[in-house]
Amino acid sequence: MGLLLHMSQTLDSISLNELVEIAAIANNAIAPKLTEMGLTKGQKIKAIFKAPFGDPIAYEINGNIISMRKEEAMQVEVQMA
Repeated sequence: MGLLLHMSQTLDSISLNELVEIAAIANNAIAPKLTEMGLTKGQKIKAIFKAPFGDPIAYEINGNIISMRKEEAMQVEVQMA
């Protein structure tokens, strides 16, 4: 089926105020936008606000606050910082 099943965590699934490190960004059309927003492998990031239905989500990275749609955050694989 072409699905890659592994036990990774994506940015959309982290808890509020949980500090994580970016492990990888999916190689697709959205990747350049995410990189321009400051999301690169090794950066520390945490969720600071989630809208009532979980979309969008605000994150703090490098002292900046960015907002992402859940679909975008699902493209970022994270690990514990």
